[in-house]
Amino acid sequence: MARKIIIDTDPGQDDALAILLAFASPELDVLGITAVAGNVPLALTEVNARKISELAGRSDMRVFAGADRPLMRPLITAEHVHGKTGLDGPDLPEPSMPLQDQHAVDFIIETLRSEPAGTVTLCVLGPLTNIAHVLLRAPELAPRIKEIVLMGGGFFEGGNITPTAEFNIYVDPQAAQIVLQSGVPIVILPLDVTHQALTTAKRIDRFRALGTRCGDASVALLEFFERFDEEKYGSDGGPLHDPNVIAYLLKPELYTGRHCNVEVDAANELTFGMTVVDWWGITDRPKNAFYIRNVDSDGFFELLTTRIATLP
Repeated sequence: MARKIIIDTDPGQDDALAILLAFASPELDVLGITAVAGNVPLALTEVNARKISELAGRSDMRVFAGADRPLMRPLITAEHVHGKTGLDGPDLPEPSMPLQDQHAVDFIIETLRSEPAGTVTLCVLGPLTNIAHVLLRAPELAPRIKEIVLMGGGFFEGGNITPTAEFNIYVDPQAAQIVLQSGVPIVILPLDVTHQALTTAKRIDRFRALGTRCGDASVALLEFFERFDEEKYGSDGGPLHDPNVIAYLLKPELYTGRHCNVEVDAANELTFGMTVVDWWGITDRPKNAFYIRNVDSDGFFELLTTRIATLP
């Protein structure tokens, strides 16, 4: 039976590749896509989620708009990375499929109540605001969540929006801390992993060779997205973050990590938004997350390319 997931996202070129990978994987049953403000404002992320759904031939997918701002602070966006639309690169048409009337948080709550307990996984590709709202409004639903698998944080690699903070966590650290303290099983795919998954020229050429609509769009998305990190890091290609969430569900054997305590600093100026990972078990704080440290990057890109090859 296919694993039931909800994708919570702020597309974002890398979010787009993650969504395409999920659509291309029969092992996953995508119950809906919930948009949140993050890489760009909510008015764009919900449109982008529908653009990607239509690109993949999934105009039947339900897309819901959620939180338009973090819990306790002004929204910080990343147009300098993703462009003014959040999906700069390919020329994707405006979507014709409708945005659902229901609020994303209401949809998640309703789904967790209606599906059998322990069967729905939340795949979080952006700030954790929507998920925090769910846990604040309906804390009794936490035990019904099978797992939260998220891209966020960084410890060994430091940060990508400040010296110590990764973007998704930095945008809404209070939401991240609520999720980490929820008792739900959590898997974290941090910068420590995604910085190993580089969109090299050779890897992008694999997408180019597909000769499909989704393959061509993937090339345009990746080539726009990587330009910022190539200049920043001086590397051949940039880190591909969010598809690791979906790849982990499909092939967890590509990843290694350990259970440990993870907390978020939401108080101090220099380390605001930092994920503090007790990797070595130095404290007696409870182990609240499975923190991924390494990925087989060749295996990851092989999975991503071969699956997207099955899309139109």
